[in-house]
Amino acid sequence: MRSGCSSSKGRTRVGKYEFGRTIGEGTSAKVKFAKNVETGKYVAIKIIDKEKVIKHNIIGQIKREISAMKLVRHPNVVRLIEVMASKTMVYIVLEFVTGGELYDKIAKKGRLKEDEARKYFQQLIHAVDYCHSRGVFHRDLKPENLLLDANGDLKVSDFGLSALPQQLREDGLLHTVCGTPQYVAPEVIDDKGYDGAKADFWSCGVILFVLMAGYFPFEESNLMDLYNKIFKAEFTVPPWFSSGAKKLIERILDPNPSTRITFAELLQNGWFKKGYKPPVFEQEEISLDDVDAVFSESAEIRNLVVEKRDVRPVSMNAFQLISHSQGLNLGNLFDKQMGLVKRETRFTSKHPPNEILAKIEEAATPLGFDVKKNRYKMKLHGGKSHHKGPLSIATEVFEVAPSLYMVELRKAGGDTLEFHKFYKNISTGLDDIVWKSEGEAKKAADTLVSLHN
Repeated sequence: MRSGCSSSKGRTRVGKYEFGRTIGEGTSAKVKFAKNVETGKYVAIKIIDKEKVIKHNIIGQIKREISAMKLVRHPNVVRLIEVMASKTMVYIVLEFVTGGELYDKIAKKGRLKEDEARKYFQQLIHAVDYCHSRGVFHRDLKPENLLLDANGDLKVSDFGLSALPQQLREDGLLHTVCGTPQYVAPEVIDDKGYDGAKADFWSCGVILFVLMAGYFPFEESNLMDLYNKIFKAEFTVPPWFSSGAKKLIERILDPNPSTRITFAELLQNGWFKKGYKPPVFEQEEISLDDVDAVFSESAEIRNLVVEKRDVRPVSMNAFQLISHSQGLNLGNLFDKQMGLVKRETRFTSKHPPNEILAKIEEAATPLGFDVKKNRYKMKLHGGKSHHKGPLSIATEVFEVAPSLYMVELRKAGGDTLEFHKFYKNISTGLDDIVWKSEGEAKKAADTLVSLHN
């Protein structure tokens, strides 16, 4: 496995890929926007720190994630393009999907119309069944892991918790308890072994319910109360569900996996079949021989990554700017409504970058956040720990035009709701640096005048 690297105009380059901004991150990896300089196509590259992977003892998990994505070549699954490695990093090159998360659509609309929900559900089921046919069980299906492409088609992503046939024990079942509580099947919680395909189907049923209802079928603040509801399949279908949708969801959210609906039965279901057009695609022969090589010390690797630091904030071209807007709609690019803040939010400013970061630090410090600055980037680490760990926020300033900057605050760790609360708390303190159009500025001034009168 070879990876040639160089630097161009202050950007890091790995092989034929030139890196742009960070678009996501976790404890041992980050995802960067990148461009294939040979073809001009844009990709997402997941960069995994080998040292951190070894420290957290998750080499096996990373290998499974890579293997799972290589095995599943389906129109409704995010495509793995290639895997590269250096002595210290592993680079997973992925299809760049521009339409945002399906979760964003629910957050914006509240719930989807039945026909739209059915279309996404059909695409999800076909993709998930194909994964199962290749011996891949996802185990963390939820709307946040379902992306939408520019055509509005669904793409299953994030195979970080996936399982392969090698994980099956002598009883032919999986035994690792994992997944997101609201979406996890009762037999997974029971910890007596479970069929990965049946557990994934349960999660698909929860997703269908959430798409059509706008809320979870099972929701309790106490985890044990939540699990008790899941074990009993104790949920109420909203009155706006059609009888066909209601009956199907009851068949999928059957707490007994042996009587839960199967894929073959689902294909015969009247509600599911309406307008169903399975995708036509060619199956490819896949080799997993290179998966072990990315963590091999003896692998021949040349030209390691050399990062050159810029003296100015990273500038964004028009495509990069538009790609941050859901469905290529520029109206969604700069968040203005607090109710829509999710894992990240952005605002524009005409103030100098140092002043912007200083203002954010000034607003965040009283809330108990530790601050680490690195040129035009800043990390905020919260002291309080919630059920998903302490809140961690990555901040970066981008130049979008001379003297106009886009500021992004992105949740890097912790709970999304806590991030929402954090931004709500600091937004007032940032008001004087947020750039407003003439119309918005006049409206704000008029509001102040009316308040004084």
